[in-house]
Amino acid sequence: MTTIKDIARLSGYSIGTVSRVINNHPDVSEEAREKVEQVIREQNFKPNSNAKQLKQQSNSAITIIVKGYENMFFESILERVQAMLIDSGEEAAVAFLDEYANEVQAAIQLSASRKPKGFIFLGGNLEFFRQDFHNIDVPSVLLTNTAEELGFPNLSSFTIDDMEAGYKVIDYLAKKGHTEIGIIGGSASQIGSQIGFRRMAGCEKAFAENGIEFVEEKQYEPSRFSMSGGYESTQKLLKKNPKITAIFAIGDTIAIGAMRAIKDMGYSVPDDISIIGYDGIESSRYTIPRLTTIRQDTEALAKKGVEDILLRINYNHPSSNELIAFHMIEGESVIRINK
Repeated sequence: MTTIKDIARLSGYSIGTVSRVINNHPDVSEEAREKVEQVIREQNFKPNSNAKQLKQQSNSAITIIVKGYENMFFESILERVQAMLIDSGEEAAVAFLDEYANEVQAAIQLSASRKPKGFIFLGGNLEFFRQDFHNIDVPSVLLTNTAEELGFPNLSSFTIDDMEAGYKVIDYLAKKGHTEIGIIGGSASQIGSQIGFRRMAGCEKAFAENGIEFVEEKQYEPSRFSMSGGYESTQKLLKKNPKITAIFAIGDTIAIGAMRAIKDMGYSVPDDISIIGYDGIESSRYTIPRLTTIRQDTEALAKKGVEDILLRINYNHPSSNELIAFHMIEGESVIRINK
């Protein structure tokens, strides 16, 4: 039986994009819409109840707010969260936002119009929470960022130690002999993506401890969490600094785009340029070469988030903030170099 995930795989677009096509959302390119609709016709696909629920906004549902339309890591968590909520007898509504949108303002608007039982945020800007979250009074969970410093009694959070993971990446590359290391994605500023900022902070600490100079203007390019973003940022980075021998992409989706850019520029991974990603999405196991990455435990993140919000909705349980373990997965995309 064909599922929405099959349509995404066959069309080459994300589950979020397929969902927006199915639900006639205007924020889809004509090229994407035509391709997805073609696959739907070829597969004789009929959206089932689970697929419809991806965009359902019914009263008293637990609403999942997803930041970014092309972030495959969030999609993997979303799939698990949604299944766990449905298995628990809860309705799961989903709202997709641009990765730079204000998710807290979106939640406030949904609170007024739909009165959800609670919110699960996949990704979040702490500045938006700090400014406006006091206007939300239902139990909420922030996944992949920490809300511990905010102190809201109705907001829990579950994430990995992004600073430690960023440190481990650069330390790993340094021990492989790399000194000309570039970074794409994230943010060198705490305003914007705190997740990216913490990963960058960990990187900078590792550069310093390994005696490697890091010059942001020469070794860093911002990127959206998308393949196209990774592709464009890698081209910019390598054009301004052709000495780079290794790239840290702050997201596997970014890394996959970067690998294509490296190939199109006449280089080889890993012989000319090593690359390491972040997230451990399923696709990273099938790239050529297989991607070395930091793996986040999506199963644990989803389980912790769902269990927490159900406890607080049904039993007035206190909120909590917890770090989830991460693991370095050594693939084939990084080699040792000798100087």
